[in-house]
Amino acid sequence: MHLTKAFAPAIRSAGAVLAMLAVALPVAVQAQDNELTLHTATGDYRFNVEVVDTPESRAQGLMFRTELADDAGMLFDFKEEREVSFWMQNTLIPLDMIFVGTDGVIDTIHVNARPQDPTSIPSEVPVQFVLEIPGGRSVEIGLKPGDTMEHDRVVAPAAKADE
Repeated sequence: MHLTKAFAPAIRSAGAVLAMLAVALPVAVQAQDNELTLHTATGDYRFNVEVVDTPESRAQGLMFRTELADDAGMLFDFKEEREVSFWMQNTLIPLDMIFVGTDGVIDTIHVNARPQDPTSIPSEVPVQFVLEIPGGRSVEIGLKPGDTMEHDRVVAPAAKADE
């Protein structure tokens, strides 16, 4: 009986550590999903992204937001390659739309989509991902079709554009 009392604080501590790990592990996995790197001829640029991969979250997108940090964005994952189309109705800030294949290669870029414009913006080719970043940012970093996007959801790790 005295032996059990002696180990009680250690058992409680171990239980607390296990409980913290159970909570922290899903958060750590999610944090990796929010990191994205664009590889361009001018360098590598990191972005913190929100990933949207359900019909409901993709439909909401960045609508009604009034600001977006230079290193922030939203990654739309369609979970398979297909032609997609976006519009800016109810979107209050200009955005660059970067259309990306399953392999992480950037196919097309639409620079400075106009806020609240209902005109369709098509991918022009089948893509799995669309990355939205602040309007004009793709020009600032020198992003071009053929450059690559690195993210945990990309099937094969994307190689640097200059290699």
